[in-house]
Amino acid sequence: MLFKSFELYLAFRYLRSKKTEGFISLSTWFSFVGIALGVATLIIVMSVMNGFREELVNRILGINGHLVVYANNGKLIENYNDISKKVSDNNNVFSVIPQIDGQGLARSKDYVSGVMIKGIRWTDLPAKKLLWDNLNKLTKENFKTKNEIIIGSRLAKRLNVTIGDKITIFSANGIKTALGIIPQKQIFKIGGLFNVGMYEYDNNFIFMPWKSAQNFLQLGDVANNIEIFLKDYKFSDASYLNIKKILNGSFEIIDWKKQNNTFINALNVEKNVMFLILTLIILVAAFNIISSMIMLVNAKSGDIALLRTIGSSRKAIIKIFLLIGTSIGSMGTFFGAILGIFLSINIEYLRKFLSIILNQELFSPEIYFLTDLPSKINFTEVFYIIFTSISLSILASIFPSWKAAKILPAEVLRYE
Repeated sequence: MLFKSFELYLAFRYLRSKKTEGFISLSTWFSFVGIALGVATLIIVMSVMNGFREELVNRILGINGHLVVYANNGKLIENYNDISKKVSDNNNVFSVIPQIDGQGLARSKDYVSGVMIKGIRWTDLPAKKLLWDNLNKLTKENFKTKNEIIIGSRLAKRLNVTIGDKITIFSANGIKTALGIIPQKQIFKIGGLFNVGMYEYDNNFIFMPWKSAQNFLQLGDVANNIEIFLKDYKFSDASYLNIKKILNGSFEIIDWKKQNNTFINALNVEKNVMFLILTLIILVAAFNIISSMIMLVNAKSGDIALLRTIGSSRKAIIKIFLLIGTSIGSMGTFFGAILGIFLSINIEYLRKFLSIILNQELFSPEIYFLTDLPSKINFTEVFYIIFTSISLSILASIFPSWKAAKILPAEVLRYE
């Protein structure tokens, strides 16, 4: 056996300090709570970071293509239908969408706001699943038959408009005259609102029927780019190489990882840094274990001397106190893991509750791009956190255990 019965008995008896050793007991509780809070905090933060990354990627890919084809030198794409047919031959391609991009200024009766204009064909709209699922039947019908536009819910709120209202949109592509460039403007009726949960889109974007966008932006029968939606984005690298070969280098192709490279890298770096910083909480709690156990060793020096006198080996003393420190760390880790997993699952309810209590919005969508606080528990990471916490607890127990084993019975019992 790793531990003998008397070693286990003494270890757990010493964990239950007497009333005369109240300070030692309090210090032990602080160590336990420190470990538990450190583990719980680390699990919660890692889960939120995982959920944030996954939710953001899903939303980005739910409204943007996995690959985007651009003409070289910033030109417009004239033969977009031919290119779309060529690209569709790839087995992993789900949908190919020619798209028109533009910038403008939207004005209602009372307000003005800059907007991003997206021109898209009715038949291509379902490929943008996040957007399509967010539209009701009437909105889809208005977009298809009445040439009405769809705008973000936050943009509508800023302009103080709703479905059925009309807004004037000014195009950045003006009409050239002898007196200079006159801004192109047109009145559009709002056929629907969308709320995809991404602040950038809900606050700035307008989706316009294909022909309306071409005419309004004075582009003719061309596309700014071609979005490619894949059946499985995990194979985007292979699809990228295949499509690049099909197009024979005539066009520039950018995949979703490159388009969002800076943001995704920033998320990964932030996650790693947060892991290191929050591990320090567990490390501090581990130092509390050292101080608690040193005080316990000093308080139990008489008992240790008696044990050594009746034949207990130094190894047995080390095992007793090693078990005490490991038990504090393991129990703290166990309760911290349960608390962390529970709060990670219910993090959105916790956010709403704290927002009400503090009377302040937590996790603002203007900053974090998402309207809800996402969370995804990675149990591999949870295992690493538990392993790290228990390992630190064991390491923290080594010095006090060694100190206990070094006690000389004769020196202690002389004063008893």
